[in-house]
Amino acid sequence: MTQPRPRGGGWILPLVMVGMVALPFLEIYLIIQVGQLIGVWWTLAILVGEALLGAWLMRREGTRAWKALNGAFASGKMPTGELADTALILVGGVLLVMPGFVTDVFGLLFLLPFTRPLARKVLAYAVARRMSRLGMPTGYARRDGSVIEGETVPDPSTGTAEGPVVISGEIEDGPGRPPGQQR
Repeated sequence: MTQPRPRGGGWILPLVMVGMVALPFLEIYLIIQVGQLIGVWWTLAILVGEALLGAWLMRREGTRAWKALNGAFASGKMPTGELADTALILVGGVLLVMPGFVTDVFGLLFLLPFTRPLARKVLAYAVARRMSRLGMPTGYARRDGSVIEGETVPDPSTGTAEGPVVISGEIEDGPGRPPGQQR
């Protein structure tokens, strides 16, 4: 017997579709406004410059991310951060090469090495939240590679899993750990 799909959270696909339809109109509007403000040729020069910058950044950061990904595979560790960086660099490069100012802002956020960690954290939070809402187990991977399994439980006072929830109880020793060993 199949389990019923949880309700709620079905708004993301319609939101993406509306965004895909509205984004070109917003980009054209901004290009026209900037063109009227600084001139057509300067606007075109900025757009071409941003595309060239995006291609150069994507190549440079993509090479770094590829080396980091291969290094993670060679060392035998789970390359979660490296995979996320590679995906963000690819998406950021595509956004910067596309003509437009809004896409360029997001492309730079995904491509620049000092803003990418923030984008990666936002992406990880969104994915974990979505997995939690779908009832999928989530875990926390520590830097040493171990994974702490967990689940999201509803807050008894509100019935929702929003915000931190304190669960009283005792810590049990796991398999293969001597009793009383410090964590």
